[in-house]
Amino acid sequence: MSTNPRYDGQPLLRLLDVYVLWAIGELSQESEEGLKRIAPKLQSLFGGDGQWHDAVAQSMHMPEGMPAAIRDMWRRNVEIARVNGTTLPPERFAEMFVDENFRS
Repeated sequence: MSTNPRYDGQPLLRLLDVYVLWAIGELSQESEEGLKRIAPKLQSLFGGDGQWHDAVAQSMHMPEGMPAAIRDMWRRNVEIARVNGTTLPPERFAEMFVDENFRS
């Protein structure tokens, strides 16, 4: 999926990052299509309703409202960046969100 050293030995980390991108509506069509292809494998590993993002949510025991909570946080952070005269790339937000909420 990626050659980013961030994901070396941590395949679930990449899935969490793309989950956040999906939740905020910033996941590329190409990534979405690839994830749909591996959805059956993810479901067999983690459970869920057959959709890749549900399998990721199941693997991390996320609450039902997690996508909406992520979108709310995205909007707040984009506004904070705007007020500070900068932009927040979606990929950076995803990494920050995952690092803050799912990495120990």
